[in-house]
Amino acid sequence: MDTKELLKKVRKIEIKTRRLSDHIFGGEYHSTFKGRGMTFSEVRQYQFGDDVRSIDWNVTARYNEPFVKVFEEERELTMMLMVDVSGSELFGTTNRFKKEIITEISATLAFSALQNNDKIGLLLFSDEIELFIPPKKGKSHVLRIIRELLEFSPKSNKTDIQEALKYLTNVMKKKAIVFVLSDFMATNYDQTLKITGKKHDVTGIRVYDAKEEQIPNLGVVQMLDSETGMLKLVNTQSKNVRNAYGEYYRNSVDYFKDTFKKSGCGTLDCRVDESYVKKLLGYFKQRG
Repeated sequence: MDTKELLKKVRKIEIKTRRLSDHIFGGEYHSTFKGRGMTFSEVRQYQFGDDVRSIDWNVTARYNEPFVKVFEEERELTMMLMVDVSGSELFGTTNRFKKEIITEISATLAFSALQNNDKIGLLLFSDEIELFIPPKKGKSHVLRIIRELLEFSPKSNKTDIQEALKYLTNVMKKKAIVFVLSDFMATNYDQTLKITGKKHDVTGIRVYDAKEEQIPNLGVVQMLDSETGMLKLVNTQSKNVRNAYGEYYRNSVDYFKDTFKKSGCGTLDCRVDESYVKKLLGYFKQRG
């Protein structure tokens, strides 16, 4: 897309998602994700009712009257958006691709973090690390992230969640709030997620289309595997074929939910034709 069209799309997403983050998610985000702890702010004179354990004995001795240490929450956080850009995200049957919903959710989360003066970073992955934008603050930084989400063209169409999690663990030394946005039609990332989950606050957001859950009976049809690019004739009249696909899909979903739960991480399901606003708000309130 040309620059003018891209800026128009960025602006459209900014208006929609910033309104959501300002009026709905800002407060919920703040109460859900706490800072790293309490940090020293100042000392002041002792007042009746103050905890004696807070007395600063050095200052007290210097001025010959009691002073206490004052602490405040260390609020600054870092958010990392891990976004699957593999071929399967370019699927949609309701006039909306999964990629579009992922972009809107990512933008909403980014503006919620911006409102709380937190840093935001982006990691785009397929079966390799496609792009890493280190966490920074500021509106211009968030708009850059949205531009990349809209126009980035991945080198690969395949998916490897395990490699993406490994990269994140290596590159992010301090604790971060991590949102992994994908359809999670992949497995073999359970061990890596356990390690990532111990270090970071991780939430998996599964974005899916209802038509992916089962194959309809359409006779013999030609299908394209969006991740391998292979065309294949599939006999959808066969009950065995439909059952095998249904089992594969359910196993992928179960693996996603079980793996995240065992790793102490949160999960959220967002169907492309449903309101992700209600889902996100419900998740924030549940965690808060």
